[in-house]
Amino acid sequence: MFILLSVAIAPALALLSYFYLRKEIAKEPSKLLLHSFIYGAILTFPILFIQHVIQEEALFSSLFIHQALLTSAMEEFFKWLILVIAIYKHIDFDDPYDGILYGASVALGFATVENILFLLNFGMDAAFIRALLPVSSHALFGVVMGYYLGRAKFSARKAKSEITYAFLAAFILHTIYNSILIIKGMELLLIVPFMLFLWLLGLSKAKKAHVLSRHRRMQQHPYYMKERI
Repeated sequence: MFILLSVAIAPALALLSYFYLRKEIAKEPSKLLLHSFIYGAILTFPILFIQHVIQEEALFSSLFIHQALLTSAMEEFFKWLILVIAIYKHIDFDDPYDGILYGASVALGFATVENILFLLNFGMDAAFIRALLPVSSHALFGVVMGYYLGRAKFSARKAKSEITYAFLAAFILHTIYNSILIIKGMELLLIVPFMLFLWLLGLSKAKKAHVLSRHRRMQQHPYYMKERI
């Protein structure tokens, strides 16, 4: 059991550590980072319950609609809701890059519990592929979502639009990911380039968040403030 839990949790911790270490100004991780991970983990259970009930009732005859609405929309909406309600206005969200961290943390909390439950049911044979696909994809959906929330809070004039983009971007990416996996016979050929694209997109958003962070620090610099006065 200990080995299984370690294997299930390790990918999420590795990915979260990676994005944390990319932060330009090093500081101790805030409690909010841990809390956001826990929020995402707790969120897994009501989402899986609702998905199970809807699946048993067979409300959607189309597999694509089932994946888009029941999986992608529901999962990304509740992650987004947690970020907007519990994280967005928190005092520790004080840098555009923090959106990347908190978005990834909520997503990885969800992905970790989902991964544990999957490995408990099906064993560790799929542990490696799940680390490469579901866990890392959830993290990158969270990175993109967090990027737009960081823009909304610190740099964008149209904050409401950016907050909406945060959900829509993650939802669209998640829908594409799920759609690829249901294309029988082509899924492996399509998922590899899509994951490469997803990583490039996530890293580009992280880079842009760093630019926003530098700009914000320049604005807060006393000499900059003096010039403006």
